Parts: sequence; C-alpha cells; structure tokens
Amino acid sequence: MQEISNEEYARLVDRRSPRSPLLKNMVCAFVTGGLICAGGQGLLSLYGVLGLPEEEAGAAVSVTLVFLGVLLTGLGVYDKLSRLAGAGTLVPITGFANAVASPAMEFRTEGFVLGTGARLFTVAGPVIVFGVVASVCYGVVLAIFQ
Repeated sequence: MQEISNEEYARLVDRRSPRSPLLKNMVCAFVTGGLICAGGQGLLSLYGVLGLPEEEAGAAVSVTLVFLGVLLTGLGVYDKLSRLAGAGTLVPITGFANAVASPAMEFRTEGFVLGTGARLFTVAGPVIVFGVVASVCYGVVLAIFQ
C-alpha cells in the first residue's frame, strides 16, 4: 500500500470528483426562493384583502409558511424539493420549519417523548432560548424607558 500526503490526496479527490453544475444550481435556488417569497407576498395580500391589518397579516403569513414547511416535510415532499432547489428552500422561513421538523420525523420510532420531543429542540432549542431572552431584555428596556 502506497502512502500519500494529504495534499496529494486532496488533488486526487479534486480530479476524480464530478463537477457541480454551479450555474444551474444558482438558477434553481434563485427561482425557488423567489417563488416561495412571491407566495408569501401573495399570502400577505390575501390576508390584507380578508381584512387583517398589515402587522397581523405578516404574522399570519409567517405561521402559514411554517405550517406549510412542516406539512411538506412530514409528507416527504420538502426534502425532494430541496434536493432540486438547494439553498432556495433553506433560506426562507420554510427552511427553518423543515430544519425543526426533520429531526423529529427521523427519530419518531424512538417514541413520542424521547424521540420526537427530544429531537424537535435540537435545532429549535437555541432559537427559542435566544428569542425568549431577547424578548425579556426588550421588555425590561421598554419598561424602564416608558
């Protein structure tokens, strides 16, 4: 067996690895992310027409997109879409919903509490903690200056 250095191995891997279709990947990500954002804008307009004030309509859009992201993850559609679209599905809020739901789906065979419940917070936990701490700090600052 021949010994090779890390640099030689890296060059060998680089020569043998298939090239990624960079332009195609960028276009797919751009179009998919744009469609998700356009859908969100459409929902915002729809909720506005239904009589929600702009701020509440924005919250309703976020909830709707998170729900759709989790639903599509549960149905196995989101993962197929993200293989095609790449970062276009990961950057919007639907990507966060997918990142929270995927570990829970993966470990559901371990039980509801120790599998789904525990894994649900592997990604969401830090976000929730930061959100709670930030809102408490904001509340304290607001209480002091009002």
